[in-house]
Amino acid sequence: MDAMDKDASISSDERKVKRGFDQKVFVNRSLTLENIKCYGFDMDYTLAMYKSPDYESMGFELIRDRMVSVGYPHELLRYTYDPSFPTRGLVIDTTYGNLLKVDSNGNILVCSHGFHFLKEEDINNYYPNKFIQRDDTDRFYILNTLFNLSETYLYACLVDFFTRCTRYTNVLQGYHHGDLFMSYRSMFQDVRDAMDFIHDTGTLKERTIKNLEKYVFRDPNITVLLTRIKEVAKVFLATNSDYNYTEAIMKYLLENGTKEKESHENLTLFQTGNQKTSWRSFFDLVVVDTKKPLFFAEGTVLRQVDTDTGKLRIGTYTGDLQHGTVYSGGSSDIVCDLLDVKGKEILYVGDHIFGDILKSKKRQGWKTFLVIPELTKELQVWEDKKSLFEELKRLDVFLAELYKHLDSGSRECPDISAIQTRMKVLTYRMDMSYGQMGSLLRSGSRQTLFASQLMRYADLYSSTYINLLHYPFNHLFMAPPVLMPHEALSQNTADFASTELTVNHTVTTSKY
Repeated sequence: MDAMDKDASISSDERKVKRGFDQKVFVNRSLTLENIKCYGFDMDYTLAMYKSPDYESMGFELIRDRMVSVGYPHELLRYTYDPSFPTRGLVIDTTYGNLLKVDSNGNILVCSHGFHFLKEEDINNYYPNKFIQRDDTDRFYILNTLFNLSETYLYACLVDFFTRCTRYTNVLQGYHHGDLFMSYRSMFQDVRDAMDFIHDTGTLKERTIKNLEKYVFRDPNITVLLTRIKEVAKVFLATNSDYNYTEAIMKYLLENGTKEKESHENLTLFQTGNQKTSWRSFFDLVVVDTKKPLFFAEGTVLRQVDTDTGKLRIGTYTGDLQHGTVYSGGSSDIVCDLLDVKGKEILYVGDHIFGDILKSKKRQGWKTFLVIPELTKELQVWEDKKSLFEELKRLDVFLAELYKHLDSGSRECPDISAIQTRMKVLTYRMDMSYGQMGSLLRSGSRQTLFASQLMRYADLYSSTYINLLHYPFNHLFMAPPVLMPHEALSQNTADFASTELTVNHTVTTSKY
């Protein structure tokens, strides 16, 4: 190889990008970025990543204090937020006050009453079939968002307090105090009302804006990513937040390091070197007060926002897209019309599995990218503890082989009690590695409801949208092939031969 060829080879190697696990975008359905003509972003917990657990702790304190102010016992003020307990995707049973982790079919994986985790026989007392009807939305409330973490923990605190406090008598569906009865349903509604209160009154937003550095993570790569995207596609922001809060957050994220401020064409512009930028210049369209998921259905009236006062202008906006204008309300159909794009040409990036991802996919056919901040920890624990999962898989295969040669005429019954015990131990050890409620995505070898919705509705997912920086804008994201059980059968049979001895040794020598 001559010098020129050697230099070319080195140059080619240097251009190869090596992505760590924390930089990867994961694929459920194949997607070509070259076909994406428009990128849409949510703001809260997407573009604006709130610092955990400080932000959830603040939310918890605000709703806890609100509950006390409306009449709940002052002893509740002793509780402080514990980030190791709650996780997204839990279900509150408003009849019995339990927190449930379930799979996609409603089978119960984990159940707690306050901070007391119920054993299998206790779960059977509440749910004889270890199963719930998820469609019963009047009874069961799914805690899908990161905003829900603080209220999840507060509800557990309430159940814990009233269960332990001797002033109250425990009954199946709540507590008695003299002639008063307080049901788990009414407690849940009070927590929901307190959460709505701190959002609707702006208490949470005011506290956030007063200390942005404490609560909002500012990544310098956000401007790099948005600038690069805008060179190849259109970009829009669609958030449920109001204009004033959006303005404060986006200025903090996108107008950092400014030197000189001036006013031009009703836009607040900043001088950074020789280039004038405003946060709105990174977007072709900005829509606030979207009221998702309603935004993905009939939507609401589209109105212009007076960016000087933050107030809405009278009347429905019916004109063409005006750059630099901020809109309020509207719908996903209006966004497509204003930006002149079709549903499948849009990649929408959000953190809300229901409000952002499920509805945009089912109702509009948009391509979807789910942001899962918890994925960083999930990947770390998975890497550290994957040997436990591998042992679970081997035990599954071993159990299948025990019954492989039995049929309806067989009278023998293999003794699998030791294997079942070992599987429960392994599942518990895996779950505790993630936190008290276990992993967001699985319990042992079984996937959670959140995981099933993620796989069904999110085309792409990652711990942060910033990871798009690590891929070219013509990248083909290829989904891994998924074998159906009958297709995987031959593979499992082949694997068994090499693992049988290992499994036998593990079952007989492991200490429980």
